[in-house]
Amino acid sequence: MGKILLENIISEGEKRDVYIDGNVISRIVPAGTALPNAEGAEKVDCSGKVLLPGMVNAHTHAAMTLLRGVGEDICFADWIDKIWLEEEKIDGEFIYWATKVACLEMIKTGTTSFYDQYWMLPQAEKAVSEMGLRAVLSYVHLDHYDEAKSAVQKQECTDMYRMSAGWPDRISFSVAIHSVYSVSEELIVWAAAFAREHGLKINVHLCETEKEVLDCKARHGMSPVRYLDSLGVLGPDVVAAHTLWLDGDDIGILADRKVSCVHNINSNLKLASGYRFLYREMKDAGINLCLGTDGCASSNNLDMLEAMKTAALVQKAWRNDPAAMPLDELFSMATANGAAALGMNAGRVSEGCLADLIIVDTGSSFFLSNAPFMANFVYSAHSDCIDSVICDGKFLMRNRTVPGEHEILSQAGRLLDRIR
Repeated sequence: MGKILLENIISEGEKRDVYIDGNVISRIVPAGTALPNAEGAEKVDCSGKVLLPGMVNAHTHAAMTLLRGVGEDICFADWIDKIWLEEEKIDGEFIYWATKVACLEMIKTGTTSFYDQYWMLPQAEKAVSEMGLRAVLSYVHLDHYDEAKSAVQKQECTDMYRMSAGWPDRISFSVAIHSVYSVSEELIVWAAAFAREHGLKINVHLCETEKEVLDCKARHGMSPVRYLDSLGVLGPDVVAAHTLWLDGDDIGILADRKVSCVHNINSNLKLASGYRFLYREMKDAGINLCLGTDGCASSNNLDMLEAMKTAALVQKAWRNDPAAMPLDELFSMATANGAAALGMNAGRVSEGCLADLIIVDTGSSFFLSNAPFMANFVYSAHSDCIDSVICDGKFLMRNRTVPGEHEILSQAGRLLDRIR
């Protein structure tokens, strides 16, 4: 791996030089400090720019980039039925190019790592590998209570796990349990046991809608959180998406089991699933709270900066409290907390951390005020202020340009024409 020296860059309000050796942040020193070990490094003048950790999208469905607009202005129950019908049309080529589009979009908007839950992992992995991002790709268990499908998915998951041994170090395999309403109890238990046997993360949609909670209580006599806990599923290896419709007991269980929870505000708003994410209660209970975009069929983009702004504004509004989601906590949700949930030494600009970084250009009207940088970044700027992106110690974008982006968009357009 190569060496990079970012010179005269602002980090935590100070002008510094940041030396990247291989895929790790090796040294952070005051600008102009001699670094003998950095001889031979590529030197990049970053005057007027700010260094931040790359964002971690803790829940998405990457290849849904080519399903934008499929179900507009309909409720979640109708939307998901429509999505499942549309997904019957897709193939490996679709997944490959749609995932490339997702990676392109995430790079352009400052995401360096993501937790994905979608289909056809060999094609998805190939796309992510070529694009250079860091990812956790999960095999989705979704049998609709069909024993034949359950048997097939167990075998596929086992085979896919074995295949993942050949993946690059920055891409890892995970197990997904789609939801309590779409997966049989027997398969839920099997999937969780398989994950634990092999030391894998477990991804699940949990308490996304009020209907999900009411249906689970009617079917099992308990909330989705209590139901999964009764099956022994919940634990520190679980990353639960949405966790919107919770009561105090649910929060206590999630905290006791050390489950990481992902807020997907734009998707929840767009599908009218709800907006009262219990941030304060969950944080006070000690839950690791992360941020995600969900898939583009529900949130319509993968822009974590937009997700941060919306999450904060909605939290302030329904709480009637402008301090309901402070900026430092909000940014941690989008970076360090997501990295912790996924078991990555990333999400921070610190020596020894993975070199997953974004470089922000402050040469625009959005950064002219004397407001704190993070306030301008989250509330004023747009993601086009992100000038360059480094992941695993390599530049994926420089000066807003990603190699091969025009071909990716062209191929995606061709696929959409074919599907139409």
